[in-house]
Amino acid sequence: MKKLVIIAAIAVFGITSANAQEVRIGAKGGVNLATLGGDVENADHRTAFHLGGLVEIPLSERFAIQPEILYSAQGAEYEDSGSFAGVPYDYTVTTKLDYIQVPVMAKVYLVEGLALEAGPQVAFLVNDKYEYDGDLGPFGDSGEGDLNENDLSSIDVSLGAGASYRLPMGLFFGARYNFGLGNVNDGADKDDYKIHNNVLQASVGYSF
Repeated sequence: MKKLVIIAAIAVFGITSANAQEVRIGAKGGVNLATLGGDVENADHRTAFHLGGLVEIPLSERFAIQPEILYSAQGAEYEDSGSFAGVPYDYTVTTKLDYIQVPVMAKVYLVEGLALEAGPQVAFLVNDKYEYDGDLGPFGDSGEGDLNENDLSSIDVSLGAGASYRLPMGLFFGARYNFGLGNVNDGADKDDYKIHNNVLQASVGYSF
């Protein structure tokens, strides 16, 4: 893994040096609508955020490569209600899976400023918690805790696709959907119960 990162860094540095007069450096942030798919049932969206930086490296007039580094808050929400031993309950559980994402987008400019983008990304799990809120009868109204990290994969892989529009002043807007390819579940039942991160990201940023 370390060798792969070093090779990628050298490649990006080489391309950047060759096109230094055209490379754009920027930052962006925005809203995540994240959920968990695969064999998961009844998962709602967790509304969270992403924030980070990017480098856009043009290879021709209409084609560019854009590596990014983002902090991305993901996961899902679940609602449940009913009764247990005659005691009613009604609560929401939020699963918080936060990652450092490294997307590498290929961008094709259709017209000046407007681009379609797609590419792979690898993500590294940096936070895994849960929160619950509501009426849990004798168990209280709210709480939080850590998920079992041994049951979670520390690395996730996905494919992103979307579009962006950049104004001449450098301000840009984008939307991207990340389709999870990796299995978040790393527990004993990982072969029979697969969980995927799926995230819709809406971004605003600035590059120069």
